[in-house]
Amino acid sequence: MFMITVEPDQRVVHYRDGRLIGVLEPGRYRRTRRSRYVPVDVRQQLTQTAPQEVLTSDGVTVKVSATVRWAVSDAAAYLQAANEPFSFVYLAVQVALRERLADVEVADLLGPARSGVTEALTAAAVAAGQPLGVAVAEVVIKDVIVPAELRNAYAEVITTRQRAQAQLEAARAETAALRSMANGAKLLDDHPALAMLRMIQAAPYGTKIVLGSVPAAEAAAEE
Repeated sequence: MFMITVEPDQRVVHYRDGRLIGVLEPGRYRRTRRSRYVPVDVRQQLTQTAPQEVLTSDGVTVKVSATVRWAVSDAAAYLQAANEPFSFVYLAVQVALRERLADVEVADLLGPARSGVTEALTAAAVAAGQPLGVAVAEVVIKDVIVPAELRNAYAEVITTRQRAQAQLEAARAETAALRSMANGAKLLDDHPALAMLRMIQAAPYGTKIVLGSVPAAEAAAEE
């Protein structure tokens, strides 16, 4: 008696006399006569698209590549719907990437707005793969290559922005220090005893400090 074992990471499509009988889940089965068994790997896979040149809405040509995370969801459909099922998903991602980036500026593509592009790519890939037995988990933009002169311009903008931020922080610190000194000076003017105490605390160790009262004649003159 011949047996067939289906591993946890695969499904086996069972044909008899050229007809689809069913899909075998993980387990051990008895082989039948005139049957053909085709194993299909159902583990998740990563496929990267080739970089393609795309024109953004602000007229900049960039090279963009994406990565698709997918797996076989229906082994029978995957074998029967098309000769190379994933090629249809691949094409859908490439087309969606070109169409979506036509409405996006290059600055947005390099920033947080990229998430909106990836959502559109994933939706297109899911729609293309579903009838072919392909389940697409996500599509992410992997690389965005911009022209060298544009990279240099962006680097200069970032450097200027950081330099301005540093100057602003230094100005804020200096303003805070001056405000603190002004408050301290006013406090000392209002409280002479505190000023004298501060002078004593600031004097180096061993310094002789003479504290005297105002002469009586000067006090009488002041009165």
